[in-house]
Amino acid sequence: MLKFVPKLGYFAAILLLLPERAYAMHIMEGYLPVGWAIFWWLLTIPFIILGLRSIKKTIEENPETKMILGLSGAFAFVLSALKIPSVTGSCSHPTGVGLGTVLFGPLAMSVIGSIVLLFQSLLLAHGGLTTLGANAFSMAVVGPFLVYFTYKAALKMGLSFSLAVFFAAFLGDLGTYVVTSLQLALAFPSEVGGFFASFSKFAGIFALTQIPLAISEGILTVIVMNFLKKYNFAELKSLRVLPRKEVAQ
Repeated sequence: MLKFVPKLGYFAAILLLLPERAYAMHIMEGYLPVGWAIFWWLLTIPFIILGLRSIKKTIEENPETKMILGLSGAFAFVLSALKIPSVTGSCSHPTGVGLGTVLFGPLAMSVIGSIVLLFQSLLLAHGGLTTLGANAFSMAVVGPFLVYFTYKAALKMGLSFSLAVFFAAFLGDLGTYVVTSLQLALAFPSEVGGFFASFSKFAGIFALTQIPLAISEGILTVIVMNFLKKYNFAELKSLRVLPRKEVAQ
């Protein structure tokens, strides 16, 4: 069961051992003014508290899902650690929050995503502790909620399970970077044009590399979800994430 989980662990370990210069689309350490750093922390903490309760409840009701919960964290860690250069001299990367959100909901993913970001800031110099609240709000709060509502809406519209997962992961990825653009624009409004000019600049730069990455993340998330549906159907059924027509078959 889940034979590829150890491979993800080996891959993550290799990433930790590879030396590299830390360019990141997470907001870097010390970049935000203190007031904004505190503001985003205050917005994020309530979701983490609720997420801890959600995870505790899920594990108590379905203890057999612990392995899949760990997989969701490894999936997010590995994907969000894969950075590719963008036109700005920085890097862009997938977020990996789609899988865990579809399986466990957005509140649980707020905890998983925050832990992933914490490890990346400490071990990979990817992001930072002072900006962890801002990065967690964009990737571990807003992203998962976009994934969740997109997935539910897609199923209600009659789309297939695979298409629902794809669009959810795709929009969750893009939504993360829209929020990151908003955060940077609020902290650093342009001298000419103010917030809106700054937001357009940041969002335009991010979109060039993030759209193809979002498509790739959507496809990969569908592949992993279909694998889980094939080999861990009972666990997914207990989590009540599959469409009713597929559960009834």
